[in-house]
Amino acid sequence: MRMHSENDQPLEWRPFSQSHGGALMGGPPLIDPVDDADHVRGDSTSLVTLVEYADFACLNCARAFPLLVRYLEEFKGTLRLVFRHFPLGWEHPDSGLAARAAEAAARQGKFWEMHDELFRNPGLLHREALHAHAASAGLDLGRFSVDLDDPSIVARIERDVASGRASSINATPSFFVDGARYANSRNVEGLREAIFDAAMRNTERLLKDR
Repeated sequence: MRMHSENDQPLEWRPFSQSHGGALMGGPPLIDPVDDADHVRGDSTSLVTLVEYADFACLNCARAFPLLVRYLEEFKGTLRLVFRHFPLGWEHPDSGLAARAAEAAARQGKFWEMHDELFRNPGLLHREALHAHAASAGLDLGRFSVDLDDPSIVARIERDVASGRASSINATPSFFVDGARYANSRNVEGLREAIFDAAMRNTERLLKDR
């Protein structure tokens, strides 16, 4: 389990609640547990599960994207990322259509490829741009066009939205580390220490159970 700082010096572990007074963890917990319907990036046996509620049209979500990719690499084998839709249509008119595009891609086994394309291009989410992203992701464009307007895809997105509302989500991005809410989601850099803390805590628990 590789958990080093950017200059490759090991972190000195202290429980997150001690190093931050618990200020960055708190709020309502994750209500709906991760299941087979979720979009998961990382090993199923990972020690730490990070759930993100996000909107593809949200600039803060787009800014978080490269950091999350970095954390997945840094904590490879230890961290898995679960993505759940929470399009803020009243604020971002194209967010619902972008979410549908990601789900249409999922039907071709390309959810994460489309996810990455969308977050790299948060200002290009109109229908024509989505077809260009689909081509870049290697999708069958004819099937993509049909699936994009399939009502059952909307139902899949609404499932995530209902889950987020049950956990009192009202903004994006919102994160949960092993079901506990990360309270300062705009500070994605601080999320790294929460992940590190959870990994150490879960490792200690596994060692005690042996």
